[in-house]
Amino acid sequence: MAEPYVYVPQKWLDTIIEMDEQGNIVYEKDEDGNIKYLKDHLGRYILDPFTNKPIPKPKYSQEGTTHSAARENYQEQGIEMAHKRLDSHENRMLRLEINAEIDGKAPGNSGTFADPFDGDPVKLQRINTSATITTAVSIGATSLPVDNVTGLLPFTQVTVFDGTNSEDVMITAVGSNSITVEALKKAYVKGAKVARSTTQIIDGKVSSGKWGTSSIGPVEVI
Repeated sequence: MAEPYVYVPQKWLDTIIEMDEQGNIVYEKDEDGNIKYLKDHLGRYILDPFTNKPIPKPKYSQEGTTHSAARENYQEQGIEMAHKRLDSHENRMLRLEINAEIDGKAPGNSGTFADPFDGDPVKLQRINTSATITTAVSIGATSLPVDNVTGLLPFTQVTVFDGTNSEDVMITAVGSNSITVEALKKAYVKGAKVARSTTQIIDGKVSSGKWGTSSIGPVEVI
């Protein structure tokens, strides 16, 4: 989260010089009635570059805002901070847009997961296919009796889990009330679940898997 920052705008004022009824500049005078002259910060008279004479000090009805490097730097810092905050907000908005697309991964959503560059983007859909094992199975089993096979397809990976064990296996064949998988490394009780991956098991319950990346490459088939 960005550090709190409050920009206090500078209220700039114009310098207003007094004029007499004839439109002439009114100059400041000392107690003796003598005109005062402009001086620099060292107390030296400021000379007119053309006449080389001291410049009379006008009488101001309003003192203008002094222009200085410090004030300019303050403005520049404010502009820089504003740009940084805008960039930060833009990045956060982009992240929210991506999250919104990922969260909208149900059928019929308008979120885009990836573009295969073939003209049509691919929508990410949540896979919620699952089945229940109807008979306990032991280590090494390859045939799993299930209550339904809807959505279970050959050569797709599933997660088998119960309250104790879990593992990912590949389906090699699908029957009317069973699926054939790679040999199980663990035993499972009646009522264990089979769910399409990607999933993760937390406290014996299936939940959405973590997002990650995969490396792919071409394979020559001879």
